[in-house]
Formats: sequence, C-alpha cells, structure tokens
Amino acid sequence: MAQGHYRLSLLLASIVLVSVAADARLGGWEPIADVNSPHMREIGKFAVEEHNKLAATKLKFQSVIKGESQVVAGTNYRLTLTAEIGGVSKKYKAVVWEKLDDTKELTSFQPL
Repeated sequence: MAQGHYRLSLLLASIVLVSVAADARLGGWEPIADVNSPHMREIGKFAVEEHNKLAATKLKFQSVIKGESQVVAGTNYRLTLTAEIGGVSKKYKAVVWEKLDDTKELTSFQPL
C-alpha cells in the first residue's frame, strides 16, 4: 500500500513538473537563431517602413542586430535593428505582430 501511494505521488509530481515546464515555454520569448534570414530582414524593413508612415520620418532600414519571437495568435517579433537617418546610423527596438493570415502590425517602435 505504501509503495503504491509513493508511485502515485511520484507520478503526480512528474505530471505537475512537465506541465509547468510546458507552460513556461508557451508565450515566452525565444531567441531568433538567424536574424539575417530573408524573413527577419523583411520583418525589420516592415517595422521601419510602418514607423515612417506613422511618425512621418524617413528612416532607412539597415539590419537586424538581434531578435526574439513569441508564439501568440501568430508570432510577435521583438527586434533590435539599425536604421539610418541623415547619414547617421541609430539603434531601435521594434515589435511586429505577424498574424495567422500573414498580415503584419507594428505594435512598438522605440529608439535605444
């Protein structure tokens, strides 16, 4: 009887640990391995172009320095990127939501 109770407790503890580990990954930010991929360049360029429309600026996208992704109803991309204005290169942090229908929305854009 005691051995059966021990096994049941161990099984329940294992289930709880696996569940907690899975929940930690869902919705969490994960590093993007290849920020120079064509898709990441596309997301970075989109962020700069959308910011230009919203803020009436003339930034020119240069590169993505680093990034993280988060699975939501689609994917959020949090990027550190460089853009040029007036011949000066500056760093920015942008968040782009790529929706399930492949449309994109700029949700944040800030200078660093």
